[in-house]
Order: sequence, then structure tokens, then C-alpha cells
Amino acid sequence: MTESFPARLRAALDEHGPLCVGIDPHAALLEQWGLGADADGIRAFGLAVVEAAAGRVGVVKPQVAFFERYGSRGFAALEDVMSAARAAGLIVIADAKRGDIGSTMAGYASAWFEAGSPLEADALTVSPYLGPESLRETLTGAVRADKGVFVLAATSNPEAAALQTATPVDVAAGDGETVARRVARDVTWVNDSDAFAAGLGPVGLVIGATVDRSEFGLDDDLLVRTPILAPGFGAQGATPEDLTGRFGPLARNVLASESRSILGAGPDGIAEAIRSRSAHYLEVLRG
Repeated sequence: MTESFPARLRAALDEHGPLCVGIDPHAALLEQWGLGADADGIRAFGLAVVEAAAGRVGVVKPQVAFFERYGSRGFAALEDVMSAARAAGLIVIADAKRGDIGSTMAGYASAWFEAGSPLEADALTVSPYLGPESLRETLTGAVRADKGVFVLAATSNPEAAALQTATPVDVAAGDGETVARRVARDVTWVNDSDAFAAGLGPVGLVIGATVDRSEFGLDDDLLVRTPILAPGFGAQGATPEDLTGRFGPLARNVLASESRSILGAGPDGIAEAIRSRSAHYLEVLRG
């Protein structure tokens, strides 16, 4: 029987700590690494990151946009990178931020979750802003396939705060429910199943490490069984110490996502950058 995504994620967090390495082949990084800004360059870049990450962290997160820009050859490179990462024992979160109506989302779920699919990943980032209910097929599809989903809730980009802290029109004034809280409440019901003995569910939230959760209505009680993917560490300003400062008792359930701050070490320095940064997070968690 295939081990569930929450069990695999819990094991990865417990063994390797919270660091999640982004695979973001920006043009500037490709140039720094001495690679071409083409499909061959991003393939080489991604495979080098996988090699450096394997055994040092538990999770990697390819940013799909940087592969998609090169069309079919870019997607072929992404397939190779994700396949290599999964073969190396890494959990792969495809950072695609898909969001559409239910039937289309079912198609995305098939593409990213179905066993043997060229784009098979362990988890997918999705957007709830066509309504959280539009994600139902994706959430249930993830559970059936032993995969995970990370739903955008309180993102680290400042321009999102006005929307995500707004009050839905069907909420009585003064009750404090924000859009972000509504999203969290409407998707994390899946995590309440007794099937997830690891203590985590398969439906996570994206919550930036640079935001104040209280302003978004995302309190500890709401998130107790929820995996959290936290962008904002590293180049965006959050430090390993913010892991416990921002997330408190939830810190052990957080994936601290870093990309440029690690990738900037270059092909000769990335393995050591991952090792030292991961050790720093573990030191913070252990107090």
C-alpha cells in the first residue's frame, strides 16, 4: 500500500527539518551558473539542484513558470527534474498555482497527481480565488492518489494583503472572518479524517513567513493539522528564527521555502549552502 502524503511529509520534516529548496531557474541565475537560457540550461540547473538537495533536505519545489516559458522542451525538462527528484527520495511540490472551475481543476489533478503521468508530483500549489468549492475535485483527487495540495491563503507578496484580509460579503460585520480564514476553513476539512494518523492532513496552506497571521485570521487552532508552505524565507527577508517567531507551536508543520538565497551559492556552493541552512533551521527548532 502506498504511504500517504501526510505520512511521507511528516517523516521528511522529522528527518531533515523544515527547509524546502525552490528550483527557480531565473535567467540571472542561469547566467551565474554558466548555463544557457534555454531548455537544456534549465534541465541542467534543475538536476544539479536535485543532486545537491538529495539527502540534505526532504522537499524541493520547482517553480513551473520558469520551465513553462520554454514550451514543450521546457515541460520535458521539468518532467526530467521532477522524476529525478522523486527517484532520489525527495518530496516534490509543483509550484504551479493552478486555479479554475471544478471540471478544469479535475484535469489539472489528473495531470499532476495521476501515477505514471509525465508531470507526476507529490503535491501541487493551487489558487482558491474562483471559490474554494472549485477545488473540491482537486482535494478529493489528491486524497485518492495519496498526494498533497497547498492552497494559497496568506501569501508573502504585499499586494495580496488587501484581498486576503478583506471580509467576505456574506459574513456579518464584526465577526472577524477574513477571506484567508474562509479559504482555510473551507479546504482544511479534509484534514479532519481519522485516516491521517500522522497528525497532518493532505491539504496544506501557503502562508508567508513575512506576514502577521493574526491579521489574516489564521490562528493556531484552525491550523493544527495543516501543513504550511511558507515562502518569504531567505531573499525576501525572513530568517530561520522567524520559523518559531511567526509560527509558534505550528513550526514543526512548516516547510520553510528558500530559493534565491540558496541557489545564488552557484553550482559549486549549493550543496554546502543547503547543508548549513538546513542545520540552522534544525538548531532553531531544537531551541
